[in-house]
Amino acid sequence: MKPKPYMNPYLAGFFLGLVLLATIYMTGRGLGASGAVKSAVIATVEVAAPEHYDNTQFYAEYDEKHPEGPLRNWLVFEILGVLAGAFLSGVIANRAAIKLEKGPRIRNGLRITAAVLGGILFGFGSQLGRGCTSGSALSGMAVMSFGGILTMGAIFGSAYALAYFVRKLWLK
Repeated sequence: MKPKPYMNPYLAGFFLGLVLLATIYMTGRGLGASGAVKSAVIATVEVAAPEHYDNTQFYAEYDEKHPEGPLRNWLVFEILGVLAGAFLSGVIANRAAIKLEKGPRIRNGLRITAAVLGGILFGFGSQLGRGCTSGSALSGMAVMSFGGILTMGAIFGSAYALAYFVRKLWLK
């Protein structure tokens, strides 16, 4: 079977805006993803290094704000839903496959290394900026937050500035 074509990006953006609006209306918060990763890291530290966890002020403060535990955060459930929805969408559109997308002149190892390094840098930046593209930029702009507008500008600006240097990772 041939894969179904992608949705029109303008229509997809419209639907994303509706989802964001509904999320803000129902929960009083916007969308986000980096908080779920933080919760998973905290839960891992709690299990892997309990003595360090018990003797660190950051984790004590986190426990005060989240007495139910790090994995009972709504962002964790949001990301689980995003993963399940993305997989289901891929199956429905006949696009579910394990593949590595890259430019023809790049070896698999370099592409994977660049992706992992980019993900780590973006995750670090999302913690410095107090949110990711979804939480800080998209949700921030939806409520006309000056910080959200600055975040979106910084994300797009740095992406444009770096695109020339990493273009061979996916261009022909």
